[in-house]
Parts: sequence; structure tokens; C-alpha cells
Amino acid sequence: MRAAALAVCLCAVAPGLGGCGEDDEPVRVVAPAVAGSAEEAGGMDALVRAAKEEGTLHTTTLLRHWANYGGLMDGFEKKYGIEIVNSNPFGSSQEEIEDIKRNRGKASAPDVLDLGDAFAQSAAREGLLAPYRVAPWDSIPANQKDPDGAWFNSYGGYVSIGCDQSRVAVCPASFADLLKPEYRGMVALNGNPTTAGSAFAGVYAAALANGGSFDDIQPGIDFFEKLRDVGNYNRGNPNPEAIVRGETPISIEWDFLNLRHVDELRGTDVRWKVSIPFDGSFSQYYAQAINKHAPHPAAARLWMEYLASAEGQNLRLGGYARPVLMDVMAKDGTLDEEKAARLPTVEGSPPAFPGDAQLNEALRVVRKSWSEAVGE
Repeated sequence: MRAAALAVCLCAVAPGLGGCGEDDEPVRVVAPAVAGSAEEAGGMDALVRAAKEEGTLHTTTLLRHWANYGGLMDGFEKKYGIEIVNSNPFGSSQEEIEDIKRNRGKASAPDVLDLGDAFAQSAAREGLLAPYRVAPWDSIPANQKDPDGAWFNSYGGYVSIGCDQSRVAVCPASFADLLKPEYRGMVALNGNPTTAGSAFAGVYAAALANGGSFDDIQPGIDFFEKLRDVGNYNRGNPNPEAIVRGETPISIEWDFLNLRHVDELRGTDVRWKVSIPFDGSFSQYYAQAINKHAPHPAAARLWMEYLASAEGQNLRLGGYARPVLMDVMAKDGTLDEEKAARLPTVEGSPPAFPGDAQLNEALRVVRKSWSEAVGE
């Protein structure tokens, strides 16, 4: 049934004065399933009440160690009393998109998504996402959000090289180093770049290190083909268990994942070192979005608000991820400076980001060429 809407005036009223003036625009209050902001849902208190009535939030592909999703899920459940049901924790961005297509109309469908930007843009073009603007929307940089509200970036990091110093005599510090014969069979990539944002970023970084650009990712694909040809490419999944077993002594993945390994592997024989390659510095952020047909639309929107709040953004820092509102929070005094100080220093100018068209074309090229070039 189509949600009914009510136009109300939500302006501030001074004591002794009348209601909203003629120049004030009324706010259209609608059901959470179609609300484009908390204000349109009747305000935060109304959104919280509606979300609590739903009682459940369905997420997908969220690993507890990834950008501190464990802390975020625990914090959300404790704050609002809403149960989070997380499916397919080891899935990829593309699998999230397939999940919402396959489960449309089902009570078990994912309510919210965490996607690499290229995948978020793809989902938006397909009309799979519900436009929603969180409270600090205007503070999010323009290049970190969809102009129509379909998604916004919450956190990000730099492509990095992790290395077990107990098994590798001299750890690599650049993409060029990774081709050296002493790293035979050691260099793993976190995922498949045709479906996983982390791996896709690794290929982009390799492109920048080998004469490519945001407009030309092919040198990155060529690099991994060469890495395979010299025998250094390792097809294993560089998770903590594999690292402890010595299966993936070198890993190309986001710095917030490699830095988390340092904590996770304390008490083992592993001595994990993290470097941001100086020849291919690449930073990217991850987008948050709502399934257009979310079975728990109020909880989905409340989750977005929680991720964008100062509490949620500081929890990202707990997992070594860089909050998208980090600069804003540093200025207004809400940033956890102690946790921010743990992030590695990156030399050079502030990172540039590929545009939408560049990301989409790069993903097209990777999907077309990766399997033939690398054999997976």
C-alpha cells in the first residue's frame, strides 16, 4: 500500500509568536520506507521509535574486524535494542548487489549495503538503492556522496602492503619490490578485483605505480599478470588464520585491514609490518546505502544515521579506518584524537580520487581483462 504523506511545518517558533511563516517550506512527513531524511520520517525520535518497532536490521558481508564493524554492530544493538542479523560475512560488493536482487520481497533480504564506490554507482544506476540523506549530509565532501542521495561514503583507507617479518627477510615497500625473486609465491591480493572493492583498489594502485592513471587501469592488470608469470602471485586469502599458518606472508589490502592484523596476531610468531607503497599511493572510501526494498526501512535509515554520527565515525577509528567526516570532527572537537594518532602518516599531497566515469570504466576494463590476464 502506498504510504500516506502529511505536510507539516517543522520551523523553530519563538515564545509568544505564531506558527510557521508564509515563507517557510513545509516538510512532507512520510513513512520510513520512502523517507529521504530523518526529518521526512518525522524527526529522529520518530525514526528511532519506528526502527525499534521493527526490531531487526539485516546486514550482509560485514566482517567484525573490517573497519570495526564489530564495534559498530555492538554499539547499535546496545543503543537501540535492535537485533542485527548479518549474513554472508565473507561476501563481496558484487555479491551484495546480487543478494538484494535475488531476495527482493523476502523478509530475509539485506536492508543496508557496504559497497566499494564503483559498485555503489552500479547499484544506483540499476535503481536498487533508496535515496537518503543523513543529518551531516552537507558536511560530507561532494566527491564522497551521490548527488541524488543514493549513497554516501563512511570510511576509507590506503592500499598497503602487509608483511610477516618473521618469514620474510626484507619486507617490500613498493609495488616494484613485489616482483623480486625472493618473494616467490608470497604475494596475495585480498579478493578478486571483478567483485571485491579492496582487490579492485589494489589493481588501481598497481596501475598508478606502473605508468597508469585514473583513466588507465590496464597497467595494473599487466602488473598482476607479470606477478603471476614470475611466480610471485599467491591466490590465497590473506586472513589472520592463513597468515599464522604462513600461507600468505605478504598481503596487498587496505591499511585498516593490515593494521588490524597487527592487533589480531599479537601472541603469535607473526611480526606483521605495514607499508603504504610510495610508488602507488591510492586511497578510496566505502559507500553506505539502503536497499530500495528493505524489509526494515526504519532500522536501515537509523543505521545510516548511526554510521554518520560522531559516535559511529569514531568507532571507525577503532578499526584503523579513516572516517569520511574526520576533518570536520577535528575542527568541531568531536574527533577521538588518540585513535586518530594511530593512523600511519602518508607522504605527499592529499589524495585525489577517481571520478564516477573513471571508476566505472576501470571496473569495466578489469571485468573484461582480469580473468584472461591472471587466470582467475
